[in-house]
Amino acid sequence: MPPRSSSLLDWVRRDPPAPAASREQCVIDGVAIDYTLKRSRRRRSITLTIDEDGLRVGAPWRASQSRIDALLVTHARWIARKLAEWAARRPPPFAWRTGAIVMALGEPLTVVAGPAITATTRENTHLQVNASASDPTRIAQLVTAWLRGTAQEWFEQRAAHFAHILGVPTPRILLSNARTRWGTCHPDGRVHLTWRLIHMPPALIDYVVVHELAHLREPNHSPRFWAWVSHVLPDFKERRLALRRDGHRYVFA
Repeated sequence: MPPRSSSLLDWVRRDPPAPAASREQCVIDGVAIDYTLKRSRRRRSITLTIDEDGLRVGAPWRASQSRIDALLVTHARWIARKLAEWAARRPPPFAWRTGAIVMALGEPLTVVAGPAITATTRENTHLQVNASASDPTRIAQLVTAWLRGTAQEWFEQRAAHFAHILGVPTPRILLSNARTRWGTCHPDGRVHLTWRLIHMPPALIDYVVVHELAHLREPNHSPRFWAWVSHVLPDFKERRLALRRDGHRYVFA
């Protein structure tokens, strides 16, 4: 990105550095709602974002609080509706224990914990781990490690497969711990994918992998980018819709 023409002016004014995001509160229909406010000198307008982490407000550095409040009031109905939708999508608290159900490649697996089990292994619809049934911390560690290992292997295989079709170098696959951002592609060829994708059916994983690899062809979301995605996955729109609509159902913890 080219340097900002106002950089010298900012230096002369000696503006203080932008603070980290702050927690604020507004009242909508008599209900107090906490939100994260983040100001930026680069931002030109106020934006509202709602996801599983709640309401986030992005604002220009010099935007007044009254201007922010006015926008929140204007969009109060939308904010209340979206927060309610995310609350309904939020899964119930997950308990790491023997008998717990985890998802792998879209299929439910029942966790079986026991000290006599020698290694973490999948047996049909069961995932067996070497842990006491009363030790949720160790169960969580072992199950997560197995899921991450499975994810690394699966993602690398699918990335190699689709890279050949797209005519791009096979990328280096790195796992992230993100909950809402499925993947990112870097110009140097690195692709980050959240290991939590391994919970989902292969068709949805493939969509994310192809989406990120297509950025090695087009580092944007232009028509040419979507043409590459469509070339590999003609039904990508259906997969994208399913991911947006149902992806959260597979992520248990």
